[in-house]
Amino acid sequence: MSPSTDDILMTDTHLTAPTRFVEVEGDRFAYRRWGNSTTDQPPLFLLQHFRGGMDHWDPLMTDGLAAGREVILYNGRGVASSSGKPRTRIEHMADDAAAVIRALGLRKVDVLGFSLGGYQAQDLTRRHPELVRKLMLLGTGPRGGNPDADPGVLDRAPRPVPTVEDFLFLFFGRSKAAQQAGRDFWQRRHQRVDQDPPSSPEVMQAQIESNMYYLPKLDPKDPFAHLREIQQPTFILNGVDDVMIPTINSWSMAQNIPNAQLFVYPDAGHAAQFQYPERFLKHAAQFLSE
Repeated sequence: MSPSTDDILMTDTHLTAPTRFVEVEGDRFAYRRWGNSTTDQPPLFLLQHFRGGMDHWDPLMTDGLAAGREVILYNGRGVASSSGKPRTRIEHMADDAAAVIRALGLRKVDVLGFSLGGYQAQDLTRRHPELVRKLMLLGTGPRGGNPDADPGVLDRAPRPVPTVEDFLFLFFGRSKAAQQAGRDFWQRRHQRVDQDPPSSPEVMQAQIESNMYYLPKLDPKDPFAHLREIQQPTFILNGVDDVMIPTINSWSMAQNIPNAQLFVYPDAGHAAQFQYPERFLKHAAQFLSE
């Protein structure tokens, strides 16, 4: 007897889950799906950072999350192995994600967004609230938030081929322990043999444009009123010193999303979940299961 789809998904890991494609509006969206399909938890749909693809996630994190539910990694339109013209507005990226979720036959998911993926996750939840059970926002900020990134970000983030030193500066804390955690992450994320192709220069330009249109306040008198539309339980995480999206933005989200809780990890930066993967998994598992 051949194994069922669920059996196949259960035996896959971050390193082995095959890249699949789903067609939406004439374009092919790449995704990988694996994990524990026998629990009462909905799948967890992950949205990635600036220029990032499916292999920019931490296998320790994704496999840890997959122990309690299915996880779905995804490339947006035109990103890495997905086809099409890259989107230049966050709200359109969010609509694409919603269309892919529906095309996969899912009626409800949990959503995790990191950095620019967190922008998309907020708009996905606001624009398609019926699809989202719980929301996780990592190293991100709200529309109209504080844009005062470290000047070094403008030098390092757009480099055609970012180095490990770029990632250490952009994502991790400054202590020796934090930097070593960053190097450990770098090793883990390169373990998969058949890596996703890098995103094109067109993706970078489109996402820079999308970020610029995300900066203005929707309402100068009440700039975070839109966050109060998010009624789902929300998990917010950042490091104490995020050089890319200042940590104060996480506090602004926690103050204005009605059912939010905020975690700030010490000696950490933009990617606190990659620096403290075991701690993050404990906090995430509790949030998703309660």
